[in-house]
Amino acid sequence: MLENIKSSYFIKLIFIYITEKQKLKLVKCNKILQKYLDINIINYKYFNGTYIIYKSNGIWDKYLYDGTLIFEGEYLKGKGREYDVYNGKLKFEGEYLNGKRNGKGKEYWYNGKLKFDGEYLNGKRNGKGKEYWYNGQLKFEGEYVNDKEWIGLGYNNLSNIKYNLDNNINGKGKEYYDNGNLKFEGEYLNGKRNGKGKEYDDNGRLLFEGEYLNDLKWNGKGYDPSENNIVYELKEGKGLIKEYWYNCKLKYEGEYSNGERNGKGKEYNEDGNLLFEGEYLEGKINGKGKYYYKNHKLKFEGEYLYEFKIKGKYYINEKLEYEGEYLFDKKWNGKGYDENGKIIYELINGNGKVKEYNWITDTLQFEGEYLNGEKNGKGKVYDLLNGKLKYEGEYLNGKRNGKGKEYILGKLKYEGEYLNGERNGKGKEYDYMNNGELIFEGEYLNGKRVN
Repeated sequence: MLENIKSSYFIKLIFIYITEKQKLKLVKCNKILQKYLDINIINYKYFNGTYIIYKSNGIWDKYLYDGTLIFEGEYLKGKGREYDVYNGKLKFEGEYLNGKRNGKGKEYWYNGKLKFDGEYLNGKRNGKGKEYWYNGQLKFEGEYVNDKEWIGLGYNNLSNIKYNLDNNINGKGKEYYDNGNLKFEGEYLNGKRNGKGKEYDDNGRLLFEGEYLNDLKWNGKGYDPSENNIVYELKEGKGLIKEYWYNCKLKYEGEYSNGERNGKGKEYNEDGNLLFEGEYLEGKINGKGKYYYKNHKLKFEGEYLYEFKIKGKYYINEKLEYEGEYLFDKKWNGKGYDENGKIIYELINGNGKVKEYNWITDTLQFEGEYLNGEKNGKGKVYDLLNGKLKYEGEYLNGKRNGKGKEYILGKLKYEGEYLNGERNGKGKEYDYMNNGELIFEGEYLNGKRVN
């Protein structure tokens, strides 16, 4: 059981032992890794869900266990490239030393546009560089120290100068929102808010006035932005505090100590609806708590460890759907129930046959096999609106992998192979609106037809 959980137990859960035989079996089932014909225990390593393929002269590739390439190049000393785990696009290219970014390099946004171009030291931005907004406009130009803008010029997303920064000079300074409105004005020490200052929301309304310590509110008064009334007071980082959304709706109310959320508190969404109530530690959800849907109905009640669920009850439309233990928010050891309160499945160490229901429609959403707390093996997905079959096939680590079929309104649309959640390999596509006529047969790559 997870009662009285300790950090040592948490660490043990992270590093679950995997035998060498299991590793080889996983490699043999992976088409991408099979291109390395000399796969054996010596020249690859499995750690925390990652395969490392060692080549020569310090050059090697790094894959997730589903075959997704996340690094290629000279990791110990030289040039390399990193790829995004979710879309496979280039994330970083540049120089490395002892497994960390060192030297010149470039970072990219999801849309492929340049995010940063400059120098690195020990994995962090250090030295000269240029940073860009998502739309490609210049955001900052100057020098960095440990990933922080240090000396230079900052720009809004129209490339107009909005601030002149010099963190080597300790003293007074100002911060701005992207819309150009003042965010903070006050005193700094070593690049952090230290001393007297005032904080505003993005519409220019006063939120806090007082003293800061290492970027944390320490001594001062907080205001309600809608009425400009004092609503709380902090002394040496302690007190009851209130935080607000941009629309003046209450965002958080609860206990503060050491300048962070510590103790009991409540969080609200932008509409003012209660989202969470429970305990906090060092600014994070930790201990007992309750989480709610937008319609005020209870979604989960139980225990958290640094924002991860570890034990509790999960509800759908106020009916118990699951009760038991969690591992990194994944159902791990427990029982699942149908809408009538009948036990319909049981998980042991994340393994078992599962049925999942949609909380809006009260209809069956998924039924199939779980392994390590995720969809692994055969499964079926149903349409949320009409309850008809939408997909049936194989899963790996929560994503479609292997053979499967897609349906629309219960009629076959596609049958073929999947990899990493998308159509990859051989497949057939049908006109589900015209008597199921075959309209394409061939190869797919990343969800698109190849020929």
